[in-house]
Amino acid sequence: MKKWAAGLAFTMALASTAWAQPPRFTGADVGGPPPGTSSELVPDILEKVGIDQKLNAQVPLDAVFRDETGQQVRLGDYFGKRPVVLSLVYYECPMLCTQVLNGAVAAFKVLNFSVGDEYEVVTLSFNPKETPAMASAKKQTYLAKYSRPAGANGWHFLTGEQPAIDALAGSVGFRYAFDKASQQYVHASALMVLTPDGRVSKYFYGIDYPPKDLRLGLIEASGGKIGTPVDQVLLYCFHYDPHSGKYSMVVMNVLRLAGLLTVALIGGFIVTMWSVDRRKTKNAAALAPPVSQ
Repeated sequence: MKKWAAGLAFTMALASTAWAQPPRFTGADVGGPPPGTSSELVPDILEKVGIDQKLNAQVPLDAVFRDETGQQVRLGDYFGKRPVVLSLVYYECPMLCTQVLNGAVAAFKVLNFSVGDEYEVVTLSFNPKETPAMASAKKQTYLAKYSRPAGANGWHFLTGEQPAIDALAGSVGFRYAFDKASQQYVHASALMVLTPDGRVSKYFYGIDYPPKDLRLGLIEASGGKIGTPVDQVLLYCFHYDPHSGKYSMVVMNVLRLAGLLTVALIGGFIVTMWSVDRRKTKNAAALAPPVSQ
């Protein structure tokens, strides 16, 4: 048990370091080796997992999967109109996948965009042995947490065969491995935001996804088709950092915007005062007695 605990503690320590240094490692899930197995094997497994950023890469829209009802679907069925949030998990994962999905639904609930209206969500199991029944059970769990009717038609839980899984995972740079000792998958944790035509737009790492960042990512991925004019101002002031997977303030843009606003306010004040002075002059001229000749 001491070796098991040491191995798990070391794994979580590496995961914490990974989240601070994306995109190579962004967290890993492993149940720990059985008693008597050296924890020194864990780093070797972690070397095989991570996320290689492939911004603007095209996902395989012709890849075939099965949805939560068991129907055969093409990945492209969920693209074309709205941006898509993609999560790669497996449904019997004992730890990290649940945290990824919990973090996702927590962010979705805060957004005033609704799944199924402004964006789609695709959750795929990368375990080819998992079934549509497992996908359906997982969908019901997270629809209950989401509590918005549109979610039923917009959040898709898929399963598939290994070639299709590999094609999608490879296209977004998602690397994972199966640990025979623990009979669990070791994998990274992230949400990916894709454009309506199926290109990788943003990566958000870890298990906690700030709603502000996710909102801006969806707006950018949609090409500005969703959101408000205020969001466009925020996009001018905040820039996506691919290394951290977060939006950070662009100081120069904020200063430029503040300068423009200041000039606009001064200009408006000058015009207003000129208009008031002109009106007073006209009124004074109208009230003045006529000059006798």
